[in-house]
Amino acid sequence: MWQFVDIIEFAGTFAFAISGIRLAAAKQFDWFGALVIGLVTAVGGGTIRDLMLNVTPFWMMNISYLACTSLALLVVVVYRQILVRHNYTFFTFDTIGLALFTVVGVEKTLGAGFPYWVALTMGTITGSAGGMIRDTLINEIPLVFRKELYAIACLLGGLVYWLSDLAKMPQEVSQISAAVTVIVVRLLAVKYHISLPKLNGVDKIEEE
Repeated sequence: MWQFVDIIEFAGTFAFAISGIRLAAAKQFDWFGALVIGLVTAVGGGTIRDLMLNVTPFWMMNISYLACTSLALLVVVVYRQILVRHNYTFFTFDTIGLALFTVVGVEKTLGAGFPYWVALTMGTITGSAGGMIRDTLINEIPLVFRKELYAIACLLGGLVYWLSDLAKMPQEVSQISAAVTVIVVRLLAVKYHISLPKLNGVDKIEEE
């Protein structure tokens, strides 16, 4: 029987797959290439998390996640006029995937018996690593390394989950609160151009 976290993971898989396939379509990849990009976006972060937690990667236990990625490809093919031409569609699906996978990463790490500081780390990896792989494969600087608050949003969402749990909130409330936090932080960061300071290169010292 599916639990609430499984539904979140499935929805996050679909959202991240859409974001990856949408970028692949903008780069004029063929259907297979787009499917690969969508798949690594959807399962990349969770795979790294599960390997680090010494468990079987989640998508290898249930074919639904591969089917979900294939469905995402079909959606992009059918609605490509909307999904590919408008930039906000990538941001929307990527943000949803980021939020939901952060929650899944935190939840599964805690379920495996690890402390909260590990859960925060795994939540961030689950949310952001798939996008890093996606951007690398399509020859873009990973979004997590650019000006937007990407990984920071994951960390803040994980902290909200922790605080909600300490306050003895129902598990579903903790999960939803964390996801909403990630979404709100990223929306505010983009709207108001909030970013971390850049690490400028060291000027070369001219030899006399």
